[in-house]
Amino acid sequence: MDRITDFTKSLRGAAALFALALPVAAFAASPTMPQSGRITTLPIGKYECTLPGDASGPAWHRIPDSDFSILNASSYEARGGRGVYLLRGNQITFTRGPLKGLMLERAGNTILREREEDGTLGRMRCVRTGPVD
Repeated sequence: MDRITDFTKSLRGAAALFALALPVAAFAASPTMPQSGRITTLPIGKYECTLPGDASGPAWHRIPDSDFSILNASSYEARGGRGVYLLRGNQITFTRGPLKGLMLERAGNTILREREEDGTLGRMRCVRTGPVD
């Protein structure tokens, strides 16, 4: 009888472990979060965002509401508020704060490109222009 009791105890322990691991696995499989790449941070500084212009006018059009400054580590400031971003590989996702939900793709040391919800590249570009004021 002791073998059966030990067996059922180990089954209950395994079931509890599975129940704890299930939410973690569900979060890891979330399609909105980038799934690969090393976690790192952006260079500190001010980033100005623009849309491309055309041949009949200016080369670009500033979008001041999308400008932001990287303060330190993974924190940023935009529109008078602060937030947090995640940089995994080349994919940047603003996870908290005024730009929450915005996704960008790193296209070099100073250039970031907007990433649409469907995964395609958007038209907006953000360029690091210098130190934080």
